[in-house]
Amino acid sequence: MTKDFAKLEDLLERIAVALERGQARAPETLEGVLGGSDAFVWDAEALQLLPVVRVAALPLALLKGIDNARDTLHENTRRFAAGLPANNALLWGARGMGKSSLVKAVHAEVHRALPQGAGKLALIEIHREDIVSLPLLLRRLRGIERRFLLFCDDLSFDRDDTSYKSLKAALEGGVEGRPANVLFYATSNRRHMMPRDMMENERSTAINPSEAVEEKVSLSDRFGLWLGFHHCAQDEYLAMVAGYVEHFKLSLDEEQLRERALAWAAGRGARSGRVAWQFIQDLAGSLGKPLG
Repeated sequence: MTKDFAKLEDLLERIAVALERGQARAPETLEGVLGGSDAFVWDAEALQLLPVVRVAALPLALLKGIDNARDTLHENTRRFAAGLPANNALLWGARGMGKSSLVKAVHAEVHRALPQGAGKLALIEIHREDIVSLPLLLRRLRGIERRFLLFCDDLSFDRDDTSYKSLKAALEGGVEGRPANVLFYATSNRRHMMPRDMMENERSTAINPSEAVEEKVSLSDRFGLWLGFHHCAQDEYLAMVAGYVEHFKLSLDEEQLRERALAWAAGRGARSGRVAWQFIQDLAGSLGKPLG
């Protein structure tokens, strides 16, 4: 037993030393990696930023039916890139209406408009399951002479999930506060990022219902911008389709295009930006036209 304990103690000591060494050189490694790309994915296990060679971003002008959200997010991002005050943003609402596409398109547009030689705006995607490591990532980015747009797609929290506390602390709380060179954008299908039944259960079982849900609901209050996305009308859906057709120079009779687009939406039981894009992919394939 004593021998086994000694082995375990030795193993734990070696792990501790390795972690200390990794943390000691992480900022230097991070700074070196950041010079080679403009988009990254945060690998929480390896504590590394993985460069993204090509971001799947559509031209901003192709995102139809979300004009107000598009203009607001673009201006907020432009200010941040220029070193001006800006707000964290929560893009919430209907599926397939271009929330994540808008974040990537806005970053690409703002990044392209920055003058050469300026500190280019970097996009960093952090996965939902890695949110607990967000405070660590922020500490690594603090002090680096570059601006970072952190992005978490489809962010929501289930019952008994406490990782939202890490997000709350990272956005506004804590002694250090959010680094001035970092902005956080998230997309979610839920306005408060919590399931409705979870919040209702808290209200029904708590001595003080309002206080019981305050901590969870207050998470969304950490975002200065709330941008709502709703299901689109038929005209908006057809405008999305027409925009893609023009951009990719797909040749099809206008009436035939309308009929095929509406039939596609009816088959899917929905109208959205995602459905419009899926129709365009099918249409381009049937016409033998690549989408480049």
